[in-house]
Amino acid sequence: MRIIAVLKNSKLLIHHPILSRKGALVKIEVPYGETAESIELDDSIVQQVIYPNSLKSGEESVVLRKAILNPVSAPKLEEFLRDKKNILMIVNDATRPTPTARILEIIHPILKGKNYRLLIATGSHRAPTEKEYDFIFGKLYAEIKDKVFVHDAKESECVSFGKTRHGTDILLNRMVKEADAIIPIGSIEPHYFAGYTGGRKSFLPGVAAYDSITANHKLAISRDAQALRLKGNPVAEEFDDAEKLLLNLNIFAIMTVLDSNHKTYAASSGGLRESFEALIQKADEVFVVPIEQQADIVVTVAASPTDIDLYQSQKALDNGKYALKENGIIILVSACRSGIGSQAFLDLLGSEKSCKAVIDKLDKEYKLGYHKAGKIAEIGLKAQMWAVTPLDQNLISKAHMRPFTKVSDAIREALKEKGPDAKITFIMDGGLTIPKHS
Repeated sequence: MRIIAVLKNSKLLIHHPILSRKGALVKIEVPYGETAESIELDDSIVQQVIYPNSLKSGEESVVLRKAILNPVSAPKLEEFLRDKKNILMIVNDATRPTPTARILEIIHPILKGKNYRLLIATGSHRAPTEKEYDFIFGKLYAEIKDKVFVHDAKESECVSFGKTRHGTDILLNRMVKEADAIIPIGSIEPHYFAGYTGGRKSFLPGVAAYDSITANHKLAISRDAQALRLKGNPVAEEFDDAEKLLLNLNIFAIMTVLDSNHKTYAASSGGLRESFEALIQKADEVFVVPIEQQADIVVTVAASPTDIDLYQSQKALDNGKYALKENGIIILVSACRSGIGSQAFLDLLGSEKSCKAVIDKLDKEYKLGYHKAGKIAEIGLKAQMWAVTPLDQNLISKAHMRPFTKVSDAIREALKEKGPDAKITFIMDGGLTIPKHS
């Protein structure tokens, strides 16, 4: 077995999981930020190279327009907006590649002459940068920028809509209460503790108060809070309760499912729940990849936008665990473009010497961000966690991960540890790909 690694331009390589075969060798391009590392391995070692399923998406504008013009369990958009005086659109921030700009281009003619505002559902995230505003709103931004507002979970004025079965007070941005028509725009994909994104997540955590988000995310510590799981998942149950508290609002949701190239694969509009449920199967078609066997070593890549920081990159680590044998080695690859992200989860991980101690500590105290630490610690109980990032190695070590600067070095060491019969699985978009072991 030999490993050859060279850095190359990802624009040439990123969409080609296997570029060539040379006898018993297989060459694999592992994306890493704006570059890629070329890894050459014995063919017998590579168990599987996983991308989101390759599916044919239709013309994006046609798919979106058809969905918007044919709502589920709701009147047509023009009728929905008739005589409305205060229209609120809730849109995702730049951490999700939702085609907000393209949807706005379609509905903008209907909105002309009406009083509307756009609220960016940051949840507990930071406000967008100027570059990210352009990413979210596209060419319409210059025209609508005076109508754009950013939710701030700590500072925005929020009002109560009631309590959930878990006792969480659902406090949402006052603009939700003031609106007589609400258009949430989102995208649906598997989510590591909520089951799926999209739908009611536009409200909670999207435009919720910090205390409401904290209470909701504390439920993510549960072992039942997992990707693809809605029934019995306490986080998803709380979303259901929040959705029921919003029944008196006039909501016309526009939801999408994106393919591996961030193009619209499917879309739905209408009722908040109905448009969400209509796309669950479509999301599975894109992001759930069947595997026959788990591997000794899993390389899971946090692709853009989940490589924005270590906090978001954790999603790739969590999804990768489904392809890993117990006591295996999971290698996270992330450019961590903005550094660590939320400091709270790293502080918790670094405060204890073992993953078990981290989990035990969560029973005694919780701050927003601690759920990330809990999910990382869950993996650490059953596997070794390694990470290829540009971050300070001491910071990575605090997160109970072994640090590396090159994918090839991590793989070489993992194969030494796991022996000659070890198998490796590569997941090239770990943040959005769920390996499902039959």
